[in-house]
Amino acid sequence: MKDKCGIVGVHSKDTSRNVANLIYYGLYALQHRGQESAGISTYNINYGLNHYVGMGLVTDVFNNALIKTLSGHIGIGHVRYSTTGQSKLENSQPFFTELGDGFISIAHNGDIVNSGSLKKALLKKGYEFKSDTDSEVICYLIKEEYENEKDILKVIDNVSLKLIGSYSLVILINDELYVVRDPMAMKPLVIGKANDMFIAASETVAFDVMAAEFIRDLEPGEVVYFKGNEINSHFLPKAKDDKLASCMFEYVYFARPDSVIDGQSVYNARVNIGAKLYEEYQIDADIVLPVPDSSIPAAIGYSRASGVPFSEGLIKNRYVGRTFIMPTQEEREIAVRLKLNALSSQLDGKSIVVIDDSIVRGTTSASLIKILKDAGAKEVHMLIGCPPVMAPCYYGVAMATKDELIAANYSIEEIRQKLGAETLGYLSIESLIEAIGIDGENLCLGCLNEEYPTEIPEDLEAESYLDYFAEPES
Repeated sequence: MKDKCGIVGVHSKDTSRNVANLIYYGLYALQHRGQESAGISTYNINYGLNHYVGMGLVTDVFNNALIKTLSGHIGIGHVRYSTTGQSKLENSQPFFTELGDGFISIAHNGDIVNSGSLKKALLKKGYEFKSDTDSEVICYLIKEEYENEKDILKVIDNVSLKLIGSYSLVILINDELYVVRDPMAMKPLVIGKANDMFIAASETVAFDVMAAEFIRDLEPGEVVYFKGNEINSHFLPKAKDDKLASCMFEYVYFARPDSVIDGQSVYNARVNIGAKLYEEYQIDADIVLPVPDSSIPAAIGYSRASGVPFSEGLIKNRYVGRTFIMPTQEEREIAVRLKLNALSSQLDGKSIVVIDDSIVRGTTSASLIKILKDAGAKEVHMLIGCPPVMAPCYYGVAMATKDELIAANYSIEEIRQKLGAETLGYLSIESLIEAIGIDGENLCLGCLNEEYPTEIPEDLEAESYLDYFAEPES
């Protein structure tokens, strides 16, 4: 699974300052949120908009010479993993278009569930799209509203009433920066300060890299903008009406462990997940090991609670990028071996507890267990720090269709047999909620229990979400 995107926005009162390098470092810190493309837009008081996007990692897209051309004291940035729309240059963000006598540039993390119908309406009105993403839909909705209403806050209010889904946004409108979090606070969004600069980012780790001071999370439905070099706050019309629905996968898998989201340490949540796994599955084993890297804190938590020694039984190749879908089982196993290699000296003849964050299709898990047993493991007891994924996500997670989700089609015992593990245990929803430390009423658990926090259009339930809005990726 992959989450959709990381965003950064920087505002400086000093019009001679160039913020592109700071945006670059912020995107670098958020690279885990998207590896397909990266982009930066800045506003220069003398020249207007500077803009560049490219395919690949942040370090592939930008160099020092290019960063220098993106001069400006206000800017936004984006790293992308595609959920709605194909992986191609035209879908790279930020998007920009003319707005009155100036311009708008926008970067988005999340997914708009009703983007298909919104796009169709815009097409009928003559809008031409260069991408097949929902993020460009938001951009043109703002443009359309601006033709009738010049007050940007009212424009954002009006657009928000049309959107169903998740959205954290940084919006550059000429020399003004607006930062928006949806009323359910599905995706993380924080603000900080470094010297004279205010910074917005998807996660607090961006501030650590920038040596910025964390100020606070944006509140649900909040719009933050900067005038008089001060934080100004405005709330969307539905800010107080909707219940909260923070994505539980941010704590389980997506966010970096050194981030803090809505006051909760991601690292502590994952350690708690490991401890909860031990409460539910007390296995007599020789060692406990994680599937690196996201499961390391959970394995530490299980080891501390159980007294079973922690071991690095799997070594990750950190120079392997995305491994594309392989047509044969043999090639899929090779792809797993490219990423992970077993330490036979730690595994030979031992009974092991393996901690992983989630199972989606199950193909990777099966290959992983085979690797461990080929390396000499006597028994493999697999524990998963997330309840069974039973249904698709419509809010920004590139998750399989229900037909492909192994837990939606087989019992846990049947899955265990397919994987070849001696034990297979999933964390319960109740324990997951306790481990995260947020009331379950304020978490989005839709992929676990099909209780989605928003309306889901019927035509999305009948088919693959990705196929509904975009052509299949090659």
